[in-house]
Amino acid sequence: MSTIAENIAKLGERIREAAQASQRDFSQVGLLAVSKTKPADAIREAHAAGLRDFGENYLQEALSKQAELTDLPLIWHFIGPIQSNKTKAIAEHFDWVHSVDRLKIAQRLSEQRPAHLPPLNICLQVNVSGEASKSGCTPQDLPALAAAVAQLPGLKLRGLMAIPEPTDDYCAQHEAFATVRTLQAALNMPALDTLSMGMSHDLEAAVAEGATWVRIGTALFGARDYGQAAGTATP
Repeated sequence: MSTIAENIAKLGERIREAAQASQRDFSQVGLLAVSKTKPADAIREAHAAGLRDFGENYLQEALSKQAELTDLPLIWHFIGPIQSNKTKAIAEHFDWVHSVDRLKIAQRLSEQRPAHLPPLNICLQVNVSGEASKSGCTPQDLPALAAAVAQLPGLKLRGLMAIPEPTDDYCAQHEAFATVRTLQAALNMPALDTLSMGMSHDLEAAVAEGATWVRIGTALFGARDYGQAAGTATP
């Protein structure tokens, strides 16, 4: 068994145990492999071990890998900050976008989504920790943004995404993820079925609070080498 396959098995067990501990159905939690800075061969290896959903932060790097992997039935998720000049390529080449935090970006994705493709699955990124360095709309701005995005053709609003401030305090992790869950419930939109939250160090707390996608990079592929990443200057 390869290292990547071993890591996927270990992550599956962590997710299963976290789901069981919170009396959730294990099948409701998806493992999104964060493959930024990793080569196409690593994605191919992860797919051979059973994964099909891959998250990328850097557009040019992602497009290059997509071109190498056209023979595989992969589902591509864009999870990085979005610049206006990148929306067309994202709308054309991705199945999900987890990092929409303003209406202008959503409108451009809607307008530029090719008509022959199914609606683009959208998560709204919320800055639950109030960090100046983090992307995401404020909790106060979320209701208006969600209402507007839900009306856009070519998009399907699925839920929320968050990257809380890193902490080793399990209670603080729970509190942050519970805030995301509460914000989504307060929107009172029954069609929302997605909470994209939790990473390698805090996935247990995220699963306990309702995560449906956990975004895992380091625990799956190992430490990242940003010096090898293509296109990292223009996420």
